Amino acid sequence: MAAKKKGSGKKSGRKYGQAASKRVESAMRRKKKGTLKSGRGGKGGTVKSRKQAIAIGLSKARKKGAKVPKKKSS
Repeated sequence: MAAKKKGSGKKSGRKYGQAASKRVESAMRRKKKGTLKSGRGGKGGTVKSRKQAIAIGLSKARKKGAKVPKKKSS
């Protein structure tokens, strides 16, 4: 019996890089602590939502050049 080939030639890698996961992890920790702010400078309020914390972490990772997929435009 012939060995099965995995996939159709396309390389399946990670969607998010390790650096991105570190940034999100850091943002989640800061959210729990209550030090994560949204927006620029001192104008932003404290982040309450988990989704918002993840978005902030990914955004910071994008700025630093980590492997993160592009934002979905609506």
